[in-house]
Amino acid sequence: MFLNRRGAMASVAAGLGLSLMPDVVRAQGSKVDVAVLLKDLIRFDTVNAPGDTRSAANYLKALFDQHTIPNEIILAPNGKAAHFIARLKGNGTKRPVLIAAHTDVVPVERERWSVDPFEGVEKDGFIYGRGALDNKAAVAVFAQAVLRLAKEKRKLSRDVIFLAEADEEQGAFNTNWLAANHWDKIDAEFCLNEGGRTFIGAQGVREMQVSCADKLTLNLKIKTSGPTGHSSRPLPVSETANGQLIEALARLSTYETEIILLPQVEAYLKASAKLNPGPYADAVAALLNAREPAARKAAARRLITQKDAGWGTEGLLRNTLVISMINSGIKPNVIPGNAEAVMNARLLPGQKVGPFIEELKAVIGNPKIEFEIVSTRPKDQQMPFFDAYARIIPSTTDTELYKAIERGAKTVWPQVTVMPTLLVASTDATPWRLRGVPVYGLGPVPVDADTASRIHGDDERVGVEPLKQGARFAYEILKTVSA
Repeated sequence: MFLNRRGAMASVAAGLGLSLMPDVVRAQGSKVDVAVLLKDLIRFDTVNAPGDTRSAANYLKALFDQHTIPNEIILAPNGKAAHFIARLKGNGTKRPVLIAAHTDVVPVERERWSVDPFEGVEKDGFIYGRGALDNKAAVAVFAQAVLRLAKEKRKLSRDVIFLAEADEEQGAFNTNWLAANHWDKIDAEFCLNEGGRTFIGAQGVREMQVSCADKLTLNLKIKTSGPTGHSSRPLPVSETANGQLIEALARLSTYETEIILLPQVEAYLKASAKLNPGPYADAVAALLNAREPAARKAAARRLITQKDAGWGTEGLLRNTLVISMINSGIKPNVIPGNAEAVMNARLLPGQKVGPFIEELKAVIGNPKIEFEIVSTRPKDQQMPFFDAYARIIPSTTDTELYKAIERGAKTVWPQVTVMPTLLVASTDATPWRLRGVPVYGLGPVPVDADTASRIHGDDERVGVEPLKQGARFAYEILKTVSA
C-alpha cells in the first residue's frame, strides 16, 4: 500500500481501526532504512495549523508494532494532536532516558518550492520536503536508533522512551499539555530533543552545538488609538493611531537591549573561536574582555558582522525583539482610529517578562500605548508560567547523557568539537526543564550552511549521507547511556 503525500490512506485506515503497514517495513522487512522512513514521514501533511498528526502517529505505531516494542498514541482533546510514545524496557537499575522529536510542521508557500513539499523527493543527494530538517529527520533518526537497539536485544540499564510529539509549532496541545496530563509516561532522568546544530564545513563535520537552554518566546501586541476622520483633512501625526504606532515601532526597531553573557554562551564562544582563528576569534576576545555596557555593545556589533558568526549569534548575547505583524485601517480614505502590531521577543534564561515590558514602555515613552501578551494560555496562567520559566537553570553538562553525546559524536565524526550553547529559539523541552530534568538539544543530522538556512523556509532539505550518519550517532548515544 503506497502512502501518498497527504497520508490519506493512513488517515482512512486509522479511522476504520485498521493496521497500516509502513512502506519502510514492506520494502525492507525487519530492516529500517532511515532515508525511506524520512520520505514516508514527509508525505504526511502535518502542517500546524491544524496540526493533525494522527497519520504520522499511526504510521509509527505500525512500525513499532512490527518490531514488538510497546507503544501507544495519546490523542489530545482537539482530536488532531496525536503524541506517539514507545518504551524499550531496561532492567530499571537507572532511570529512563527520553528522546523526543515533533511531527508537526510549519506551513508552506507552494509556489516558492521547486518540488512538491509533501512528496519526499530525493535528488542530488538530498531529501526535500516540509519538515525534512524541522523536525522529521530527527523523528526518523531517533526512531531508527531505538529500533536498532531493540533488534540487537541489548541488556539495558534503563528504559528508552521514544516520543514523537504533536503541536510543537505553537499549538495548544504540545508537551506542556502532555506533561500536565501524562507525566508518568514521559518522566525521565534526562532527555534528548531538538535545538542544537551539527555543521558541515569545508573540512567536514568539526562543530556540534548542543543547546542546554532555550530562550523564552514572548509575543506582544502593541495597540494604539486616536481620532478618526477623512484622509483629505490630515490630523496631527503624533495624535493618530498610525502616527503613534509608527513612532513606537521606529524606536523599538533601533533599540539595543543589554548584552548579557551566560556561562554556556561564553563556553560556546571560546570553543568556536578556537575553530575559527583570525578576525572572528579577535572579535570574540574583544567581547569577552569588554566590561562596560557601551563597550560590550560595540564589541557585540563587531562580532555579529563577522563572516564566521552564525545567523543566531546576536540572539546568544541579548534579548531580541522583531516586529512581525502590523495591522491598521479599513479604507484608503479613512484615518483609522486603531492600529496595532505584534512583536516577537526572545528572552534570555533568567529574564523576567514584567520588567522587560516596562523596559519597552520606557523606550517608547508614550503612556497611551498599550501592551498585551499574545498567548494560548489563559491570562491568569501567563505570568505564573513566565515567572517559573525565568527560574529555569540551564542543563548541566555533567551527566551521563551529555558524556554519551560527546562520545557518540567523536565515534562518528572524530574531528568534531562538541560545545554547549544556548538556543536562540524555543522548543518543547520546557516541561522537563521546569521539573528540573536536564534536556539537551541536538541537530543529529549534520547540515551545511545553505541547508541550515532553509528551516521554516523554501526547499527545506537534508542530505542523505548526513541522515545516515545522524542515525548512527543517535544509536551510539543510546547504546552508551543505556548500557
